Amino acid sequence: MDSNKIKQHISRQFNDEMEDIRNKVLAMGGLVEQQVDLATKAFMGYDMESAETVVQQDQLVNELEKNIDHECTEIMAKRQPTAFDLRMLIATIKIITDLERIGDEAARIAKMTMRLEGADYYQDKYYEIEHLLELVKDMLNGALDAYARTDVEDIVAITAQDAKVDREYTSITRQLITQMMENPRNITRALDMLWTARALERIGDHSCNVCEQVIYMVKGKDVRHVSREELEKTVNTER
Repeated sequence: MDSNKIKQHISRQFNDEMEDIRNKVLAMGGLVEQQVDLATKAFMGYDMESAETVVQQDQLVNELEKNIDHECTEIMAKRQPTAFDLRMLIATIKIITDLERIGDEAARIAKMTMRLEGADYYQDKYYEIEHLLELVKDMLNGALDAYARTDVEDIVAITAQDAKVDREYTSITRQLITQMMENPRNITRALDMLWTARALERIGDHSCNVCEQVIYMVKGKDVRHVSREELEKTVNTER
């Protein structure tokens, strides 16, 4: 933990409890990142084994969310933390909710892949979402790194990618509508692509939510539903 951000408490046990929560959140984040990667690769490469792994991992993610939530609640009741410690616990409870929902989106992609079994399939069939996938993976990784370092320095750049994700999603949607209009045989493929692209776009939104909670944790400011200019001002203001 960053000693500049997280004070050393009189109780060694309190330090250990806070560090344990942080480590569990990062473990949950790593598992969710793996889910997103495996689910999308399963969809694009028709990999049933990877798809099944994602579905199985979803239960682990759910259990981590419940366990971390319980630990945070217990610490707040027992330790009555203030200032940064309290903000960290509140932010963590909200962050794990977004991570769980990212896991849900990955599981949806995996389950759809499993339903396509037996369909006419080619490995490069869904190449359109590759760029969208890379953007979303970068956002999620950056958000988790900001939490790990309790550092908001890169958050402006991370959240700026959400506009790129939205543009990419809109472009993919237009392409798919055109394909469906030109040839009805493209409808099944286009709908599969559309649902997957939508899931990835939602993962980008949840990654932005994680970034907003990191800002609250570090700066003590709630930047939900504020303009981009206000978010940047908050990030760049010294406490």
